Amino acid sequence: MQNLPARKKPAYSIEAVDNALHLLQLLRDGGSLRLKDAAAELGVAPSTAHRLLAMLVYRGFAVQDETRRYVPGPAMGVGPAGLSWSRLLRTVAQPHMELLSGRINETVNIMVRVGTKVRFLATVEGTNALRVGDRQGTVLPANKASGGKALLAELEPAMIEQLFRSHNAEIGGDNIPDADYPAFLRELETIRSNGFAANFEGTEEGISALGVALHNKDGVAVGALSVATPVARFRRLFDSGLVGIMRETQRQLEIDIAANPAESQP
Repeated sequence: MQNLPARKKPAYSIEAVDNALHLLQLLRDGGSLRLKDAAAELGVAPSTAHRLLAMLVYRGFAVQDETRRYVPGPAMGVGPAGLSWSRLLRTVAQPHMELLSGRINETVNIMVRVGTKVRFLATVEGTNALRVGDRQGTVLPANKASGGKALLAELEPAMIEQLFRSHNAEIGGDNIPDADYPAFLRELETIRSNGFAANFEGTEEGISALGVALHNKDGVAVGALSVATPVARFRRLFDSGLVGIMRETQRQLEIDIAANPAESQP
């Protein structure tokens, strides 16, 4: 079995370390974490999850708030997504992702945009021997990933300018050069017109992806859905109606998002 991208689990992995890193990803992407949810995510006893979280607290990567939830601590470095509903979005999206992945036998992702980046909240892999692997917890440039581009296309021009052409963009390394910026704006306009975004090996060699934005009941984009596949299979998948299949999933998932009273604005 071969997974893409080439983020392989070490042959001699240390389970406790892997679990601790998984908890860091959950804190970063979700913004808060309850003990019982941590245990469920890792598939361990609450006492084990408590010991792992206690070490994160000791090292400053987590703190407990007044409700006894764990939230990112000062040593986290990369701040949380700031979206308290991201876990809920992931839960709502999961069955739709599974149905879509089962239908096309490719890897499906759900993500949110945080500034100039997208964070992958969940992945459902296809069963092909050669497939795109699990990206849960991965952070990628929004202007490179298909789902990220779909979300950027929803923004006003002034916000795009602020994200990629401001002094802060230069400091953060997100600045798009003068020579490339007009083409980037044209690409966003095409995405708005088509209703989907594509990524042809823009984030990783050998991988192509298609992404669509997900909206709440007010029409505000709250996340994105993407299908990632080895580049050799992308054209055949696209020609067989991938856009229509994804739009069907998009519509059904947006119905569930709209029906959820806990949904939030970005």
